Formats: sequence, structure tokens, C-alpha cells
Amino acid sequence: MRAADLVMLLLIFGIMYFLLIRPQQKKLKEHAAMLEALRRGDQIITQGGIVGKIVRVKAESNEVEVEIAKDVTVRVVKSTIATVMNKTEPAKT
Repeated sequence: MRAADLVMLLLIFGIMYFLLIRPQQKKLKEHAAMLEALRRGDQIITQGGIVGKIVRVKAESNEVEVEIAKDVTVRVVKSTIATVMNKTEPAKT
């Protein structure tokens, strides 16, 4: 293998890292931080397109209870939450 071939191979790997791998890792970290910051009252959208308001965050499991209509709550796995539309303000101490 010539030195030029090795340089090209390293260059291709470097481009792949900065264009594909690094942005994906950053997005996963942001999503994990968003999930950790969930609290009661947040308006969310799930990956299935369900819009609702968080009623209870279960600390011991990876689920939250979401109210999708008046007196209608569903349990949702945290990782299926796509976005948080409206954040509630933290309680004053």
C-alpha cells in the first residue's frame, strides 16, 4: 500500500467522522439531556405523533404518564418522546 493510498483512506475516514458520526453522537446527547429534563406539565410530541401533557414522571422506570385528552392518560416510554413543545418553569424553592 502506497503512502498516497493511506492518506486518502485516512482523509475519507476523517470526512465520514465529521459529517456523519460526530453530528449523530451530538444529537443523541441532546435527546438524552432533553429526556432527563422532563417534568410534570411539559407539552410533548411522541414519535407516533401523539400530543399531550406530562402528568407524572416515574423516577424508577423509563415511563411517563401523558394526558392526551381530559381524563385520558397513557403511559409512554421516555425514549419515544420526540420533542418538547412547551417547558414548564421549575418550582421555586
